[in-house]
Amino acid sequence: MSFGTQARDFFGRRQWMTSVALLLLIAAVAMPRVTLPRNTFSYIVTFDITQSMDVEDVALNGAPASRLVFARAAMRDALGQLPCGSKVGWSVFTGQRTLLLLPPVAVCSNYDALLSSLDRIDWRMRWANWSRIAEGGVYSAVRVAQDVDHGAAVVFVTDGQEAPPVLPSDALTRDINPAQVKGWLIGVGGDQAAPIPRTDADGNRGGYWQAEDVIQVPSMPGSGTQVESHEELSGLQGHYLAAVAEQIGFGYRRLSSAASLKDAMLDARLAHREPVPTDLRWCPALLALLLLVWRFAPEFGWARRRVAGGHANSSYV
Repeated sequence: MSFGTQARDFFGRRQWMTSVALLLLIAAVAMPRVTLPRNTFSYIVTFDITQSMDVEDVALNGAPASRLVFARAAMRDALGQLPCGSKVGWSVFTGQRTLLLLPPVAVCSNYDALLSSLDRIDWRMRWANWSRIAEGGVYSAVRVAQDVDHGAAVVFVTDGQEAPPVLPSDALTRDINPAQVKGWLIGVGGDQAAPIPRTDADGNRGGYWQAEDVIQVPSMPGSGTQVESHEELSGLQGHYLAAVAEQIGFGYRRLSSAASLKDAMLDARLAHREPVPTDLRWCPALLALLLLVWRFAPEFGWARRRVAGGHANSSYV
């Protein structure tokens, strides 16, 4: 068989691949979304925006960053990892109250809006310079979740700094039914206590809080010992937050990186199995690509080898 006949047979056998690939590409364009069951999540994420969250004792991209900025950056990364069908909303905490900013909305269809609103969560929303995290903030966040979306879990991001300080004998929280709302307390901040920046109503910094400016932990009557208190400094109160989380049936995790927050928010224990419209157009598109690669890639190498062999054999005719 001559080289020309072999080439025509080769191309003829592979011509069907081009036709099938074209049909697959048309299917990829026209294919509707398919409803499939998958794990989804629903969260109301609460950010502590008190002044201790302005302490710059964490690093972001190799540079010092405030706890709040670091938490927002981690949430930005985690948001992109949530599966379509998931919902996320924002709230903020200061004083004794959690204020809902945005009820849970679908992540995939509102991704840009979620990122834009996330970037605007900062000191300008602060309405008080004191905080009652366990007694008021977490309880208020749970109530918000119950009122807005019964399936929503709570992610409460804080450094655990109570101001005025909470005595060890005080109750940690009000009664919260762990069966009704699940969630996470996410601790952010450094291990070493650092000065807390002092800001005015316009967000301008005026030095740091001093010992005489804040309420310190009082000595217990009859203890005979003087408690050394430095409430003008702030570090991550991890043990305290873990104790609060255990009491209310939440999980506790330290925000050491974006991955730690992502892993918490993708915890299968907080997932809901729901039917979700799913885009599967990539399947026929991928098959079309593989057929085209199979159709053309081997052909060039095979043709070059046959042509070279044909020229070599013709010299002996």
